[in-house]
Amino acid sequence: MKNYLWVILLVALAAVLVVIGVMRKSSGTSGRRRITVIPKETTSVYWEGVLQGARKAAEEEDVDIVWTGPDSETNRERQIQILQDAVAQNATGIVLAPNDRKALVPLVEKIHAKGIPCVIIDSALETDKYLSFMATDNRKGGVLAARRMGEILGGKGNVLLAEWTPNSASTEARAEGFRVTLADEFPDIKIVDSQYPNPATLARSREVVEDMLTRNTEVDGVFSVSATTSAGALLALSSPGQAERGIKMIGFDTWPAVVDGVRKGQVDSVIVQNPYRMGYEGVKAILDKLEGKEVVKYVDTGVELVTKERLADPAIQRLLSP
Repeated sequence: MKNYLWVILLVALAAVLVVIGVMRKSSGTSGRRRITVIPKETTSVYWEGVLQGARKAAEEEDVDIVWTGPDSETNRERQIQILQDAVAQNATGIVLAPNDRKALVPLVEKIHAKGIPCVIIDSALETDKYLSFMATDNRKGGVLAARRMGEILGGKGNVLLAEWTPNSASTEARAEGFRVTLADEFPDIKIVDSQYPNPATLARSREVVEDMLTRNTEVDGVFSVSATTSAGALLALSSPGQAERGIKMIGFDTWPAVVDGVRKGQVDSVIVQNPYRMGYEGVKAILDKLEGKEVVKYVDTGVELVTKERLADPAIQRLLSP
């Protein structure tokens, strides 16, 4: 009889453990809502701004944030694996900055079909199967850079375009806005050279700009479309033999050395985004969706041209140090 009772108790205990396991699998180990935030990479100041915004929203809403991303913006295979892991681990929702406008599409569409809220930030995808897209108007950023270049060069001259990586929708839009605006509004300013760094690293970005400067002796300006290429361009323009040429540089994003270059007069200006807002509103949108609230499909998170004179503006300071 005693043995029979022990068997019943063991069976009951096993059933309880199975139920607990199922509950943990479906709602996380703590039962709390868990939102996975996947940037293009995790090391730069720009993506730190996204993280801080996501954390603030999570703190206000009492949810957990899982922050995970690849080691570089060109490691699309790793980002795909991280996205697959988030789905397998039953993320409540996903905030994703896709590093390839094409390669991430099939998986994002599967996530949409599963009913998992997915907010796309920073860079577009070639699909509309997501909850919301929150990003800079990147083409407008390129337009601002072109108009500033036209102003500081007096409407004529030769410029270089330091690009980023193919299939990055955000940086391609910046380059397009710059090219089209120069052609339409400043026909006497010519883009005499443009290159992608391959691999897309700081060291290679510097080498690419140095190569363009060597091959083009008559250069008046440089526009760099990303944080890394801007830092590389600044290093190239600061090297012996280049600093004396008086080439005007316009950068993109808040790499500290580039912002300091604006302060010192080495960089004319920088186009600044609002990554904090992307992270903050990305998390909020997922929670709104889960609570049955309406979520807008597109949010323009803003873009600013920052010159030395604007660095002291409190609003600009918040963008530079989220």
